[in-house]
Amino acid sequence: MDPFAEFKNVQRNGWSHFAPLEAQTTPPAAQLVGHAQVKAGQRVLDVGCGTGVVAITAARLGSRVVGLDLTPALLERARENSKTAGVQVEWHEGDAEQLPFPDASFDVVMSQFGHIFAPRPDVALAEMLRVLKPGGTIAFNTWPPELFTGRMFAMTSRYSPPPPPGVQPPPLWGDPQVVRERLGSAVKNIVFDRGVMFSPALSPQHHRENIERTAGPIIRVVETLSASDPARLAAFRTEYEALVSEYLKDNMVHQGFLLTRATKV
Repeated sequence: MDPFAEFKNVQRNGWSHFAPLEAQTTPPAAQLVGHAQVKAGQRVLDVGCGTGVVAITAARLGSRVVGLDLTPALLERARENSKTAGVQVEWHEGDAEQLPFPDASFDVVMSQFGHIFAPRPDVALAEMLRVLKPGGTIAFNTWPPELFTGRMFAMTSRYSPPPPPGVQPPPLWGDPQVVRERLGSAVKNIVFDRGVMFSPALSPQHHRENIERTAGPIIRVVETLSASDPARLAAFRTEYEALVSEYLKDNMVHQGFLLTRATKV
């Protein structure tokens, strides 16, 4: 039995509303594919593929791509997107902590803001490295804890039901030192870069309302506090809007992220 099965089920349901945000994640997807140096003919895995923005970007370069996600609703959207793009991608419903692929199956393994939500970083990373060929590339986009999205997740966690023991905060994946420690001796030639995702918003309140309809952890906070503690929900919304205001400029919320690339030894 998976001790985190119920936790993952909550994630699956929460992230089912994410599709409207794909327009924002599409430009960072191109940055990740470029950072990973994906080439035509390579076999590529996109872990936590969501609506398929990374997988389809790689497939359009001529690589042979597999996309995996925990959430069926996002895979349905990914299938539509790949059909529209006119590319072939092999889509799988599955868990980053238990990848359904043989050892050394892929030349490149990527994840954009996806694997970071696996409750056990060591398990998810071990799986990603297991299915990667020696000499292959692992690459991912993550949210640094000191920037907007990392701070937002930390703030949200204070208003959320506590996760099961052992679950690690997703923004730790955005700390280069933590990334180095987690990758350890399994890789060489670690390369970091930085990018910014831009989220259109007319006001902090506008951004908050959009994210309350699309982002799994925020949706859960709103659902929980609406029923149990409306005053605390109001406090959450006030704090959220104050945080957004620090990063809102010219009708764009600036969400900095970390890109990582390394070679499996």
